[in-house]
Amino acid sequence: MIWHGPDFALAHFWYGLEGGQWSLQNHWLVKGIFHEGGRHLTTLLYVVVLLGLALNWRKPARRNWLYLALTLPLVVLVVGTVKHLVPMDCPWNLMSFGGNRPFIALFAQRPDTMPASLCFPAGHASSGYAWLALYFALGKRRWSWLPGMLLGLSFGLAQQLRGAHFLSHDLWTLMLSLTLSWLMARWLLPTTVAAPARSAPVEIADESALQTGAPAS
Repeated sequence: MIWHGPDFALAHFWYGLEGGQWSLQNHWLVKGIFHEGGRHLTTLLYVVVLLGLALNWRKPARRNWLYLALTLPLVVLVVGTVKHLVPMDCPWNLMSFGGNRPFIALFAQRPDTMPASLCFPAGHASSGYAWLALYFALGKRRWSWLPGMLLGLSFGLAQQLRGAHFLSHDLWTLMLSLTLSWLMARWLLPTTVAAPARSAPVEIADESALQTGAPAS
């Protein structure tokens, strides 16, 4: 993998921090809350989106809700499809981190006898980074990208601590999520994509007040 230097450095850091093993792999907080709980959370949030779409079906906001309803599962589906096409291993599979397999780079020939692993890109993080679509759904409002970024980072870090993914797995997921969100916005919300990001309105003083030096009303 092109990024295997930084990948291995960070993975070795987590691995050493956990005592030379993936001691957090089945920890209740990392696996139970961030992994399994995170999946339930994003599923619940998607149900809210579907409800919002139904309630706004005859309103102008329908297109924004439809954008979210289509983009969120698309991101997860595309990332999941790539996982089945690219047989990369998880850190916990590799000899360097207590596993039994050698490292095979992204574009290197994989031995036919080596079973494939569904580890690249990061699937769980995609359910978080998919919510970067809020940036376009909310008209590119300031900080509207933050929920998706926080969810993706939280899910991604939790999986790295479990030994399930390298850093680059999450970065590829982030890139795919942003690209798909933008492409879907180009299709369903073209005016939003073309418009500049929204910011707080700025009050402009009355021209006569500027000329006389009097305060604006």
